[in-house]
Amino acid sequence: MTTAAVLSAGSRGLVWKDTLNATTTVASGNRLLAALPRKDRQRFIAGCDEVNLVLSDVLFEPGSPIRHAYFPTTGFISLLTPIDGLTRLEVGLVGDEGMVGTPLLVGIAISPLQALVQGAGLSLRIDAAAFRDELGRSPPLQLLLDRYLFVHMTQLAQTAACTRFHLVEARLARWLLMTQDRAHSDALHITHEWLAVMLGVRRAGVTKAAIALQKLRLIKYNRGDIVILDRPGLKSASCSCYRTDRDTYQRVFH
Repeated sequence: MTTAAVLSAGSRGLVWKDTLNATTTVASGNRLLAALPRKDRQRFIAGCDEVNLVLSDVLFEPGSPIRHAYFPTTGFISLLTPIDGLTRLEVGLVGDEGMVGTPLLVGIAISPLQALVQGAGLSLRIDAAAFRDELGRSPPLQLLLDRYLFVHMTQLAQTAACTRFHLVEARLARWLLMTQDRAHSDALHITHEWLAVMLGVRRAGVTKAAIALQKLRLIKYNRGDIVILDRPGLKSASCSCYRTDRDTYQRVFH
């Protein structure tokens, strides 16, 4: 039986923990908002709508207005940067541990990235103007999201370094772990073409990396269906960036 690492709200803030049975449904809710004091959390959620995140929907494009902030509860969202207008590279992945729309935290209402639904599910959504009002009304919310912004920026930098210096097999292992954490499932569906976009490599490179992980019996891969068979083994095969990302959460939210 494998494990899934998830974020939960503990007495000292947000903490990572491993839970048995990655296919078990996780209680609905955004774990970042769960760390707010009850009064602030209830007021904030009252100003949100619950929306469906539809697979492959684009929430905003680079250079477009950010009209809403999203706090995923069961879905997850890829953040992609365009390269020469011809292709894209994933630089971030946000699930129930975070939010999408971080430029709003510093008064910027234009997105530098594309936000694309990678995993269908639910999200809390709040209008940009209402979000800014809540930041002004709730110091705990402002503090929490300022810390999240720091973590988010650190992860963007880590991803850039990872893409430049680490082998494709290790980067694929890291990406699968990150996705499993947000999907809360051992079974994923992702095509070679999309994995190539996520990792910034050619499809042949993805095929080689997937075969290498399958030969080690860490995953089972067939026509876009991936099953994670050995999570501890996948952690060992992953580059250090996966643990660094987790450690950043631990350090900032404690």
